[in-house]
Amino acid sequence: MAFKAAAIQMCSGVDPERNAADMARLVREAAAHGATYIQTPEMTGALQRDRKAMREVLRDEASDIIVSTARDLAGELGIHLHVGSTAIAIEGGKIANRAFLFAPGGRQIATYDKIHMFDVDLDNGESWRESSAYEPGVSARVAELPFAKVGFAICYDVRFPQLFRAEALVGAEILTVPAAFTRQTGEAHWEILLRARAIENGAFVIAAAQAGVHEDGRETFGHSMIVDPWGKVLASAGGTGEAVVLAEVDIAAVKAARGKIPNLKNAREFVLDTVPDTASGAAGGVAA
Repeated sequence: MAFKAAAIQMCSGVDPERNAADMARLVREAAAHGATYIQTPEMTGALQRDRKAMREVLRDEASDIIVSTARDLAGELGIHLHVGSTAIAIEGGKIANRAFLFAPGGRQIATYDKIHMFDVDLDNGESWRESSAYEPGVSARVAELPFAKVGFAICYDVRFPQLFRAEALVGAEILTVPAAFTRQTGEAHWEILLRARAIENGAFVIAAAQAGVHEDGRETFGHSMIVDPWGKVLASAGGTGEAVVLAEVDIAAVKAARGKIPNLKNAREFVLDTVPDTASGAAGGVAA
Protein backbone atom coordinates (compact mmCIF):
# COMPACT_ATOMS: atom_id res chain seq x y z
CA MET A 1 0.00 0.00 0.00
CA ALA A 2 1.29 3.46 -0.89
CA PHE A 3 0.63 6.61 1.11
CA LYS A 4 2.16 10.03 1.74
CA ALA A 5 4.22 10.44 4.91
CA ALA A 6 5.38 13.62 6.57
CA ALA A 7 8.17 14.36 9.03
CA ILE A 8 7.58 17.63 10.89
CA GLN A 9 10.70 19.61 11.77
CA MET A 10 10.36 21.98 14.74
CA CYS A 11 12.41 24.27 16.96
CA SER A 12 10.49 23.69 20.19
CA GLY A 13 10.86 26.23 22.97
CA VAL A 14 10.14 26.07 26.69
CA ASP A 15 6.38 26.77 26.55
CA PRO A 16 4.24 23.67 25.86
CA GLU A 17 1.20 25.72 24.81
CA ARG A 18 3.16 27.60 22.17
CA ASN A 19 4.77 24.38 20.99
CA ALA A 20 1.35 22.72 20.75
CA ALA A 21 0.15 25.59 18.57
CA ASP A 22 3.23 25.29 16.34
CA MET A 23 2.72 21.54 16.08
CA ALA A 24 -0.93 21.99 15.09
CA ARG A 25 -0.04 24.52 12.39
CA LEU A 26 2.63 22.28 10.86
CA VAL A 27 0.48 19.14 11.07
CA ARG A 28 -2.32 20.95 9.28
CA GLU A 29 0.14 22.00 6.58
CA ALA A 30 1.30 18.42 6.11
CA ALA A 31 -2.27 17.12 5.96
CA ALA A 32 -3.15 19.80 3.40
CA HIS A 33 -0.40 18.34 1.20
CA GLY A 34 -2.00 14.90 1.44
CA ALA A 35 0.02 13.29 4.24
CA THR A 36 -1.91 10.60 6.10
CA TYR A 37 0.90 9.54 8.45
CA ILE A 38 2.55 12.51 10.17
CA GLN A 39 5.40 12.36 12.68
CA THR A 40 6.65 15.13 14.99
CA PRO A 41 10.12 15.25 16.62
CA GLU A 42 11.41 14.15 19.99
CA MET A 43 10.41 16.51 22.81
CA THR A 44 7.73 18.20 20.76
CA GLY A 45 6.24 19.68 23.93
CA ALA A 46 9.30 21.47 25.30
CA LEU A 47 13.07 21.55 25.17
CA GLN A 48 14.19 22.81 28.56
CA ARG A 49 17.62 22.25 30.12
CA ASP A 50 16.54 23.65 33.50
CA ARG A 51 15.11 20.57 35.23
CA LYS A 52 13.28 22.64 37.85
CA ALA A 53 11.60 24.75 35.18
CA MET A 54 10.79 21.59 33.20
CA ARG A 55 9.05 20.02 36.18
CA GLU A 56 6.91 23.13 36.61
CA VAL A 57 5.33 22.62 33.19
CA LEU A 58 5.22 18.80 33.32
CA ARG A 59 1.83 17.12 33.22
CA ASP A 60 0.70 13.53 33.32
CA GLU A 61 -0.57 11.85 30.18
CA ALA A 62 -4.22 12.64 30.92
CA SER A 63 -3.66 16.40 31.16
CA ASP A 64 -0.76 17.03 28.77
CA ILE A 65 -1.52 19.65 26.09
CA ILE A 66 0.55 17.96 23.39
CA VAL A 67 -1.31 14.70 23.90
CA SER A 68 -4.75 16.33 23.82
CA THR A 69 -3.88 18.53 20.84
CA ALA A 70 -2.54 15.58 18.87
CA ARG A 71 -5.59 13.48 19.67
CA ASP A 72 -7.89 16.25 18.44
CA LEU A 73 -5.85 16.80 15.27
CA ALA A 74 -5.88 13.10 14.38
CA GLY A 75 -9.65 13.04 14.79
CA GLU A 76 -10.27 16.26 12.90
CA LEU A 77 -7.90 15.64 9.98
CA GLY A 78 -8.42 11.88 9.64
CA ILE A 79 -4.71 11.07 9.91
CA HIS A 80 -2.38 8.81 11.81
CA LEU A 81 -0.47 11.26 13.99
CA HIS A 82 2.73 10.13 15.69
CA VAL A 83 4.00 12.47 18.40
CA GLY A 84 7.71 11.62 18.25
CA SER A 85 7.89 12.21 21.98
CA THR A 86 7.05 14.61 24.74
CA ALA A 87 7.98 14.71 28.43
CA ILE A 88 5.34 13.10 30.66
CA ALA A 89 5.23 13.12 34.46
CA ILE A 90 5.11 9.60 35.91
CA GLU A 91 5.11 8.06 39.37
CA GLY A 92 8.11 8.45 41.64
CA GLY A 93 8.96 11.96 40.48
CA LYS A 94 10.50 10.68 37.24
CA ILE A 95 9.81 11.72 33.66
CA ALA A 96 9.00 9.54 30.66
CA ASN A 97 10.30 10.50 27.22
CA ARG A 98 7.16 9.13 25.59
CA ALA A 99 5.92 8.75 22.03
CA PHE A 100 2.22 8.60 21.14
CA LEU A 101 0.42 7.29 18.06
CA PHE A 102 -3.16 8.31 17.33
CA ALA A 103 -5.58 6.86 14.78
CA PRO A 104 -7.69 8.93 12.37
CA GLY A 105 -10.62 8.90 14.79
CA GLY A 106 -8.45 10.25 17.60
CA ARG A 107 -8.09 6.90 19.36
CA GLN A 108 -4.72 6.33 21.03
CA ILE A 109 -3.13 3.29 19.40
CA ALA A 110 0.19 3.01 21.20
CA THR A 111 2.82 4.66 23.37
CA TYR A 112 6.55 4.03 23.55
CA ASP A 113 9.03 5.16 26.21
CA LYS A 114 12.59 5.80 25.04
CA ILE A 115 14.73 2.86 26.09
CA HIS A 116 18.29 4.12 25.77
CA MET A 117 19.27 7.14 27.86
CA PHE A 118 21.53 9.81 26.38
CA ASP A 119 24.35 9.84 28.96
CA VAL A 120 27.35 11.22 27.07
CA ASP A 121 30.31 13.61 27.26
CA LEU A 122 31.16 15.27 23.95
CA ASP A 123 34.38 16.88 22.72
CA ASN A 124 32.92 20.40 22.73
CA GLY A 125 32.16 20.23 26.45
CA GLU A 126 28.53 19.23 26.13
CA SER A 127 27.56 16.74 28.81
CA TRP A 128 24.16 15.08 29.05
CA ARG A 129 22.74 12.76 31.73
CA GLU A 130 19.25 11.88 30.59
CA SER A 131 19.05 9.06 33.13
CA SER A 132 19.22 11.54 36.02
CA ALA A 133 15.65 12.65 35.32
CA TYR A 134 14.10 10.22 32.85
CA GLU A 135 12.90 6.68 33.46
CA PRO A 136 14.02 4.42 30.60
CA GLY A 137 11.44 2.31 28.84
CA VAL A 138 11.65 -1.46 28.89
CA SER A 139 9.45 -2.48 25.94
CA ALA A 140 10.04 -2.25 22.21
CA ARG A 141 6.86 -1.70 20.23
CA VAL A 142 5.46 -2.33 16.74
CA ALA A 143 2.04 -0.99 15.78
CA GLU A 144 0.01 -2.75 13.10
CA LEU A 145 -1.61 0.00 11.04
CA PRO A 146 -3.83 -0.49 7.97
CA PHE A 147 -1.01 0.49 5.62
CA ALA A 148 2.10 -0.85 7.39
CA LYS A 149 3.65 -2.17 10.56
CA VAL A 150 5.44 0.69 12.34
CA GLY A 151 8.33 0.23 14.79
CA PHE A 152 9.12 2.80 17.47
CA ALA A 153 12.39 4.37 18.60
CA ILE A 154 13.50 7.79 19.84
CA CYS A 155 16.75 9.63 19.04
CA TYR A 156 19.65 7.90 20.87
CA ASP A 157 17.92 4.56 20.29
CA VAL A 158 19.20 4.80 16.69
CA ARG A 159 22.68 3.78 17.92
CA PHE A 160 21.37 0.40 19.10
CA PRO A 161 20.70 -1.65 15.95
CA GLN A 162 19.42 -4.64 17.91
CA LEU A 163 16.24 -2.67 18.72
CA PHE A 164 15.48 -2.09 15.04
CA ARG A 165 16.39 -5.65 14.10
CA ALA A 166 13.97 -7.00 16.72
CA GLU A 167 11.20 -4.84 15.29
CA ALA A 168 11.99 -5.82 11.71
CA LEU A 169 11.98 -9.50 12.63
CA VAL A 170 8.35 -9.25 13.75
CA GLY A 171 7.41 -7.50 10.52
CA ALA A 172 8.03 -3.78 10.97
CA GLU A 173 8.14 -2.12 7.54
CA ILE A 174 8.57 1.44 8.79
CA LEU A 175 11.11 2.27 11.48
CA THR A 176 10.83 5.63 13.20
CA VAL A 177 13.51 7.85 14.72
CA PRO A 178 12.04 11.16 15.96
CA ALA A 179 14.98 13.04 17.43
CA ALA A 180 16.63 16.08 18.98
CA PHE A 181 20.19 15.27 17.85
CA THR A 182 22.96 17.60 18.94
CA ARG A 183 24.71 19.48 16.13
CA GLN A 184 28.06 17.82 16.85
CA THR A 185 26.75 14.24 16.74
CA GLY A 186 24.34 15.03 13.93
CA GLU A 187 27.04 16.33 11.63
CA ALA A 188 29.06 13.19 12.22
CA HIS A 189 26.46 10.43 12.33
CA TRP A 190 22.81 11.38 11.69
CA GLU A 191 22.37 10.50 8.02
CA ILE A 192 24.64 7.47 8.02
CA LEU A 193 22.86 5.95 11.03
CA LEU A 194 19.42 6.45 9.50
CA ARG A 195 20.47 4.99 6.18
CA ALA A 196 22.19 2.07 7.89
CA ARG A 197 19.06 1.20 9.90
CA ALA A 198 17.04 1.30 6.66
CA ILE A 199 19.49 -0.81 4.64
CA GLU A 200 20.20 -3.50 7.23
CA ASN A 201 16.48 -4.05 7.88
CA GLY A 202 15.06 -3.44 4.40
CA ALA A 203 12.65 -0.89 5.85
CA PHE A 204 11.62 2.72 5.46
CA VAL A 205 13.00 5.07 8.12
CA ILE A 206 11.10 8.24 9.01
CA ALA A 207 12.91 10.69 11.27
CA ALA A 208 11.39 14.02 12.33
CA ALA A 209 13.93 16.23 14.10
CA GLN A 210 14.34 19.33 16.18
CA ALA A 211 16.40 22.00 14.39
CA GLY A 212 18.24 25.18 15.27
CA VAL A 213 19.06 27.18 18.39
CA HIS A 214 16.44 26.73 21.11
CA GLU A 215 15.26 29.01 23.90
CA ASP A 216 17.19 26.97 26.47
CA GLY A 217 20.45 27.56 24.57
CA ARG A 218 20.99 24.14 23.04
CA GLU A 219 21.45 23.64 19.31
CA THR A 220 19.96 20.71 17.43
CA PHE A 221 20.95 19.33 14.05
CA GLY A 222 17.67 19.14 12.13
CA HIS A 223 17.83 17.48 8.69
CA SER A 224 14.56 15.59 9.17
CA MET A 225 14.59 12.74 6.72
CA ILE A 226 12.64 9.94 5.03
CA VAL A 227 14.76 7.03 3.76
CA ASP A 228 13.65 4.10 1.61
CA PRO A 229 14.53 0.41 2.20
CA TRP A 230 17.45 0.60 -0.23
CA GLY A 231 18.99 3.45 1.73
CA LYS A 232 17.98 6.23 -0.64
CA VAL A 233 17.05 9.55 0.98
CA LEU A 234 13.63 10.35 -0.45
CA ALA A 235 13.28 13.75 1.20
CA SER A 236 15.10 15.83 3.79
CA ALA A 237 15.08 19.25 5.43
CA GLY A 238 17.81 21.74 6.25
CA GLY A 239 19.58 22.25 9.52
CA THR A 240 17.61 25.13 10.97
CA GLY A 241 13.99 26.08 11.47
CA GLU A 242 10.64 24.53 10.77
CA ALA A 243 9.94 22.28 7.80
CA VAL A 244 7.43 19.78 6.49
CA VAL A 245 9.23 16.87 4.80
CA LEU A 246 7.00 14.86 2.48
CA ALA A 247 7.50 11.61 0.55
CA GLU A 248 5.46 8.89 -1.07
CA VAL A 249 5.95 5.63 0.79
CA ASP A 250 5.21 2.44 -1.14
CA ILE A 251 5.33 -0.54 1.20
CA ALA A 252 5.92 -2.84 -1.80
CA ALA A 253 9.49 -1.51 -1.76
CA VAL A 254 10.04 -3.29 1.56
CA LYS A 255 9.18 -6.68 0.10
CA ALA A 256 11.35 -5.92 -2.94
CA ALA A 257 14.39 -4.94 -0.85
CA ARG A 258 14.05 -7.91 1.48
CA GLY A 259 13.63 -10.19 -1.53
CA LYS A 260 16.88 -9.00 -3.13
CA ILE A 261 18.92 -9.20 0.08
CA PRO A 262 17.08 -11.45 2.56
CA ASN A 263 19.42 -10.83 5.49
CA LEU A 264 16.56 -11.04 7.99
CA LYS A 265 16.04 -14.64 6.88
CA ASN A 266 19.71 -15.46 6.39
CA ALA A 267 20.85 -14.50 9.90
CA ARG A 268 22.33 -17.41 11.85
CA GLU A 269 23.03 -18.05 15.51
CA PHE A 270 26.70 -18.28 16.41
CA VAL A 271 29.05 -18.59 19.33
CA LEU A 272 31.77 -16.05 20.08
CA ASP A 273 35.26 -17.16 21.07
CA THR A 274 38.13 -14.99 22.26
CA VAL A 275 41.54 -16.38 21.41
CA PRO A 276 44.58 -15.43 23.56
CA ASP A 277 47.88 -14.65 21.86
CA THR A 278 49.63 -17.59 23.47
CA ALA A 279 52.54 -17.55 21.05
CA SER A 280 53.87 -14.16 22.15
CA GLY A 281 52.58 -14.43 25.72
CA ALA A 282 54.32 -17.71 26.55
CA ALA A 283 57.67 -16.52 25.28
CA GLY A 284 57.43 -13.11 26.87
CA GLY A 285 57.15 -11.39 23.50
CA VAL A 286 59.17 -11.38 20.31
CA ALA A 287 62.58 -9.71 20.32
CA ALA A 288 63.05 -6.90 17.85
